[in-house]
Amino acid sequence: MQTTLVNEIETGFVERRRSSMPSAPASVEETGLDFPFLIELLTKTLFIRGQLKLLDLVTHTRLPLVVLEPLLAFMRSKQMCEASRSSGAETAISYNLTELGSARAEDYLRKSQYVGPAPVSLTAYIDQVKQQSIANMHVSREQLSEVFTGLVVNQRILTQFGAAMNSGRAIFVYGPAGSGKTFIAEHLAGLLTGNVAIPHAILVDNEVIQVFDPLTHVPAFSPERSQRNGAPSDSGGLVLDRRRMSDQRWIMCNRPVIKTGGELTLRMLDLDFDENARFYQAPPQVKANNGLLIIDDLGRQLAPATDIMNRWIVPLDRRVDYLSLHTGKKFMLPFDVIVVFSTNLSPTKLADDAFLRRLGYKIYVGALSEDEYAVITRQVCEELQIPFTEQGFKYLLHGLHEKYGKPLFACIPRDILEQVRDFARFENVPAEMSSDLLDWAWGNYFTHD
Repeated sequence: MQTTLVNEIETGFVERRRSSMPSAPASVEETGLDFPFLIELLTKTLFIRGQLKLLDLVTHTRLPLVVLEPLLAFMRSKQMCEASRSSGAETAISYNLTELGSARAEDYLRKSQYVGPAPVSLTAYIDQVKQQSIANMHVSREQLSEVFTGLVVNQRILTQFGAAMNSGRAIFVYGPAGSGKTFIAEHLAGLLTGNVAIPHAILVDNEVIQVFDPLTHVPAFSPERSQRNGAPSDSGGLVLDRRRMSDQRWIMCNRPVIKTGGELTLRMLDLDFDENARFYQAPPQVKANNGLLIIDDLGRQLAPATDIMNRWIVPLDRRVDYLSLHTGKKFMLPFDVIVVFSTNLSPTKLADDAFLRRLGYKIYVGALSEDEYAVITRQVCEELQIPFTEQGFKYLLHGLHEKYGKPLFACIPRDILEQVRDFARFENVPAEMSSDLLDWAWGNYFTHD
């Protein structure tokens, strides 16, 4: 009985820690932002959106009522906005800009066209990233087995990946093309546990840097659940109270997973400043903080692989990254990411010993055993509805792989058998593992001198 109680208490503690959101600011000072910046943001919001009710301002700025009230009072005192009330309810108050307020808004928009949720301070962001660090996440063999259930991966390699995910350090995966490196790397995302709070944006030296990316970050809760926790609702159902709730400038998300490949350039690893809009997009390593960053096909980028690898020396070693604003100001951000480098090239061709030492785990993924290759072939046959035959498999193994000296890579059964299926559809004949069809598919798949 006591053991059960202890487990429930520990489980409850872990869940609270995993879903820890910063508390909503109870004053302008607690936002960590300057009063003038918030006035500018509120003025631009009213200019772009037009007349807004108090509830709409809460929704657009993600700021609580106790923060908006003094800002709006100041704007009214300076004749920048007007308030009108359609009924006695507090939610019935609407605000719109005066001519003076509109003129100010145009000036503010020339400085920056950012009109969105209020950002968080750099200090708050750093503290939150440290609190929900990827280093706090533990991966067990049971989790690993569950994520890779039904997948054919050598147990030695799985053990290496399981240990590497507990280290919080970078993982260098290398081996020949088609051996399954990317496939394994993508499945590592299933080992990520816990939720993390991600800000819509952060503010550095009065410059806005957008962090939350709807194409990358996956909210952990449904809109309905978020509303129950005090999040703004576009439906208008939020009650405007002054109780301490979570800070809605943050979104609770699953740990992020970002994958980039041959399109990666050195410039993409720096802040992306929009010259017209006058605000920034965070680079992929910042969006991936507290999560996983997969750099696939290393060596196929436009920039030399050695330059890309050298860019990561300081972040991998010190767990911090240095970025620069267009004004020249440099600042430091946490680098709390498990980076997975995947490449077909030999490690010694990409980096020197000093850099390879910083990677921690170097995992080679090569050819399969005959038994592993047979399991994959059976799985593909079942999926494609092609009858598996021992005779056909032996021909694939000895009549083709062995004859032509091709290693047993994980990608080959699917690639070959899909061509068998394609041919059968075209000729309107049964798809089967006959020597003729396998020969035909093999000849299409591999190039000839």
